[in-house]
Amino acid sequence: MPAVAPTHSQNPQNSGDASRRDFLYVATGAVGAVGTALTVWPLLSSMNPDAATVAAGAPIEVDLTPIAEGQIVKVTWRSKPIFIFHRTAEEVAAARDTPLNQLPDPASDADRTKPGHEPWLVVIGICTHLGCIPIGHEGAYGGWFCPCHGSVYDTAGRIRQGPAPRNLDLPPYSFVSDTTIRIGEEGTA
Repeated sequence: MPAVAPTHSQNPQNSGDASRRDFLYVATGAVGAVGTALTVWPLLSSMNPDAATVAAGAPIEVDLTPIAEGQIVKVTWRSKPIFIFHRTAEEVAAARDTPLNQLPDPASDADRTKPGHEPWLVVIGICTHLGCIPIGHEGAYGGWFCPCHGSVYDTAGRIRQGPAPRNLDLPPYSFVSDTTIRIGEEGTA
């Protein structure tokens, strides 16, 4: 009788080889997947903006409670000075009562403040003429004066005299509460 070659089921040693081979396939696949992930991760990570870029444009919150009535404080957002002016009732009234036809860049006081928060004026503290930083509580109108070229702004940040072509710019901001503002994104409060 001729000898018959053993089949896979007849040789117990072949079944161990198959399970080892399956393990090697799985282990090789796992190592390959981890290696691919470790290679791709720095590439994907480099596409994200760096921390300085994120911080430069990120909104900031400012607590208004320590700012006394009549005081102007300066904070920095996106490397720009932001003036926060807690105006007195007299300063608000003077800004409201100014006839718009007397303004080179007509804008009402209501257009430059948030409803319900009229004593608070928030402006970008850069002269719109050549980018100088104006001085607060100076000039004929009690707002800002730019000593470089003589631009004068009122208590609503509107240009009143001098070479500046427009009012002080307004940053995007919103009131988070009655005592906190967020500069860098607008919303309603």
